[in-house]
Amino acid sequence: MKIAQKVIDDVLMHAWEEAPNECCGLLIGNRITIESSVRTRNREASPTRYLIDPADHFAAIHAARAAGKRVVGAYHSHPATAPQPSESDIAEANWGSDFLYLIVSLKAPVAEVFAYRLKHGRVVPVLFGVTEDRVP
Repeated sequence: MKIAQKVIDDVLMHAWEEAPNECCGLLIGNRITIESSVRTRNREASPTRYLIDPADHFAAIHAARAAGKRVVGAYHSHPATAPQPSESDIAEANWGSDFLYLIVSLKAPVAEVFAYRLKHGRVVPVLFGVTEDRVP
């Protein structure tokens, strides 16, 4: 899995801008590369929960398709906790797909990013490399 540096930068910036609430957004690319991110509104406006605004989700799907891409994942932040999926993250996730989830934690001393997929009833960590802005 490869994620463009500009995606990591934008996700981190979004998390800091929305703190103390969780931020959320969508990831655009394919099964092995994330080329861009789309910020969405958090309908929950909460420090411990997120809900991607459906209008933002549909707009991202349409824009991605128009560019020959697709929405392949989602991200959100944990402003005060580790970058591990919470019970609600797991319960509300899209099980059985290749959908990628990123969590960015702002918990001190440094921000961290964790990627995972949900397979066969369990959280499967996804190792990723960060590439330059242009993903091959």
